[in-house]
Amino acid sequence: MTMQFKPGALVSLRGREWVVLAQEGEALLRVRPVGGLDEEETTVHTEIEEVTASSFPPPSAADIGDFSACRMLRDAAMLSTRASAGPFRSFGRIAVEPRPYQLVPLLMALKLDPIRLLIADDVGIGKTIEACLILRELIDRAEVKRFTVLCPPHLAEQWKLELETKFHIEATLVLADTIQKLERRLPTGVSVFDRHPYTIVSTDMIKGRGRRDDFIAKCPPFIVVDEAHACAPASAGGNHQRYELVKQLTANPDRHVVLVTATPHSGNEGAFRSLLGLLDPEFNELPLDMSRDLLESMRIKLARHLVQRRRPDIQKYLEVDTSFPERLSMDMSYAFTNDFRKLFDDVLEYARDYVEEGEKKAQKGLARYWSALGLLRCLSSSPAAAIATLKNRVAISEQAEESVDHLGRRAVLDDDDVEETAVMDEEFVGSDDADGLDMRKRQEELVQRLETFKGQQDIKLQSMIQQLKKLLKEGKRPIVFCRFVHTAEYLVEEFRRVGLGRGVEVEGVTGRLPGSEREARIARLTQHEDYLLVATNCISEGINLQNEFDTVIHYDLSWNPTVHEQREGRVDRFGQPRKQVFVITYFGENNPIDGAVLQVLLRKHEQIKNDLGVSVSIPGQSQALTKTLFENMLFKRQKTAQQLVLELEQEPEVIQRQKEWEDRSKLEKESRTRFAQRSLSPEKVQQELDEIKKAIGGSETVKRFVELAMPRFGSTVRSKGSGVLVHIDEQTPRSLRQSINRDQSLEGKFELPLEKGQVYLGRTGQFVEGLASFVIDQALDPTIRFGNTNAAARLGVIRSNQVSDVHHVLVLRQRYQLTLKHGEAPILAEEILTWAFTGNINAPRWLDEDAALALLEARPTMDLPEAVLDRQKELLLAMVADIQVHLDSRIADRAAAVLDAHERVREAQRVARKVTIEVVRPTDVLGVYKILPA
Repeated sequence: MTMQFKPGALVSLRGREWVVLAQEGEALLRVRPVGGLDEEETTVHTEIEEVTASSFPPPSAADIGDFSACRMLRDAAMLSTRASAGPFRSFGRIAVEPRPYQLVPLLMALKLDPIRLLIADDVGIGKTIEACLILRELIDRAEVKRFTVLCPPHLAEQWKLELETKFHIEATLVLADTIQKLERRLPTGVSVFDRHPYTIVSTDMIKGRGRRDDFIAKCPPFIVVDEAHACAPASAGGNHQRYELVKQLTANPDRHVVLVTATPHSGNEGAFRSLLGLLDPEFNELPLDMSRDLLESMRIKLARHLVQRRRPDIQKYLEVDTSFPERLSMDMSYAFTNDFRKLFDDVLEYARDYVEEGEKKAQKGLARYWSALGLLRCLSSSPAAAIATLKNRVAISEQAEESVDHLGRRAVLDDDDVEETAVMDEEFVGSDDADGLDMRKRQEELVQRLETFKGQQDIKLQSMIQQLKKLLKEGKRPIVFCRFVHTAEYLVEEFRRVGLGRGVEVEGVTGRLPGSEREARIARLTQHEDYLLVATNCISEGINLQNEFDTVIHYDLSWNPTVHEQREGRVDRFGQPRKQVFVITYFGENNPIDGAVLQVLLRKHEQIKNDLGVSVSIPGQSQALTKTLFENMLFKRQKTAQQLVLELEQEPEVIQRQKEWEDRSKLEKESRTRFAQRSLSPEKVQQELDEIKKAIGGSETVKRFVELAMPRFGSTVRSKGSGVLVHIDEQTPRSLRQSINRDQSLEGKFELPLEKGQVYLGRTGQFVEGLASFVIDQALDPTIRFGNTNAAARLGVIRSNQVSDVHHVLVLRQRYQLTLKHGEAPILAEEILTWAFTGNINAPRWLDEDAALALLEARPTMDLPEAVLDRQKELLLAMVADIQVHLDSRIADRAAAVLDAHERVREAQRVARKVTIEVVRPTDVLGVYKILPA
């Protein structure tokens, strides 16, 4: 008959001790070595391998050591704890220490059943981490076994990287270029979502009818929707399809849904309410004005589902400073030469004639209108982009008028509402094959003239080269953003040809590269000492570059100010190690296009942001303000650049649109102020933060442990800059080097952000995990010795003037069987307890845990004679043999406190969510220490 084991039971197997994680069926047992890592988990067949019940070995006389070795063992055990008994089970398994404000969405989520949450924090605050925390927590609570992240395709790689490196979750990419390969490996009738529990799915790929039905049928019970504003029904087309997809998914009342966006309004209140309606249909009926008293109950309800904070809201949260860099903005300009100004005017005249001629021919007027605007954009960008556009040929007559208009808006206006904008940054059509002879001759002449302005004669390029040399010499790390692929490729070629300084490496990234290759190319570039990146808007979202870059240069002004915010947000975000980031707006002083964009769009955007503290897109789904600007530019002849800009600022439609812009921005500010999450008091967040640190330790625990442990094994740890230098060489024990997977010294840091070359020494990183596991193994194995004393000790006795009577300190590991939902199998939970008492074990006077921890810091006042030490060891060992019965009642009280904590953070709104806890006995006695008064 197969023996049954419950979670938390200890068993003997393969010559070592294991803890049972779960009984899987009649004969399968999932186990982990005592003190081992998650990577060492395995499943054994109890009818094939011999598995016997076991117990944790008590300390022996050989386990004596000094008190610093006692504290080190306690820290190692705490840092090795993964299945935390506390109400937040995930924190022992993540490779990042969240900022206090990042706990707020998690706390909100745990009070909802099902979870329906909109995270709408500012760019760069850490929305991805906040969403991943919720995912990881529900997985570790066994409440979710499958999830999907829905995101634009160009963000998929970034999500995969974040989940793997920071949350130890391996997710499968389900994209247009991977899904067929995944499906070929599956049996008939089995879906990708049946086989792969954790997936990252392209919203644009899965929204189509060919894929949507299967996804809706097999969709996991938890979805995260990134860039959720793109799923609001602001317009027809792809946006509407995305909304219908998410609407059908959220129609399941049991599905957990987290929406993530930095721009929930996008200048459209109706779209915002549609987003909220995905969380709860009642929110579809919210009025525009939420300030009236009679809506207080509705505001309270909405506040449970929406968190929306600006940087000032969390810059100093719970007295913890969150260091965002200071953004320093500056302008740099160039001026057209007389010859190029003449060429510019001739291209503008050609564009006007080209449009007017097209209006006389069927099906060509609209296409030529957009082509002409595209040509003007390219001309302001670079000669290379303008040449490519003039040479480009397409059969425009074959395109439907609606399709041409859609393509034109996407390519020319930088429209927020088009999903391909960030990846399709090629030039729009330049002309068609039906041109008359005169127009073709003019076009060929313009191409020849533009060729002469490439390289040395390109004043915009040459002025930028001089600025870049200066910035690189100052130690800056710049990204030069362009709008067009041909401009980016042209700049890379020219920068490499002229050279920007000794050893400066130049690389380009455009939408022509697949997402994975973009990040790989950037990673290769930043291995060099000095480097420069040239990129199109394909990396303006999703790829976080704060560790590698600190300067953003807008070589081409976007016709949508939101794009500038997105570009700058790649480096100006939490985790930027430098105190300042630099933003350079580069424009032509006498370029009428740059003048219009700068004055009417970018400066207005900057004014609104400075006045109100929020960044809001231009209102109007058609980007009518931008269209008005350049219709004037195209059709008003005989005007100077300054005249055009002045007239544009006085246009009634421009004034009206700017007024709408200001009004929408005020509404956005009111919303963010209202939902900066005051429904969750800072005191509650602080309470939970303290509990987390008490349960698993924080960065200060890791720092103390590494600085204490490494010297025990012949290494040194010394300060270096903002981090530490850990010396490792051949004298470091081979077994330790194998555990930490390191043979050479490293420069590390215990907190983010990192500086270049530093390794993050977090509790789940291989270095700290390996060191903690090594310390525990040598403490439990008396055959392992380094020098004359134990590096980590399970017994200790000192005499100290820090106490006036005898104190005993116990370091315990307690396991529980935790059931978080009625009908579900119990899961393992464990915690490290540090308890202390005075008096006799038969009638102990227990100290609180803070006082117990303080005793581990006690220092010996005098040496103990050997005879006294031997006698005290005998007394300690005798106490250990009789200690379990005296721990029972206190452990029972502790279990009740753990249960209360779980019920506190996960409000039971359904009867099915009944939390229960059962103590696993006996308690593991890791260490026993005695302090005698001096």
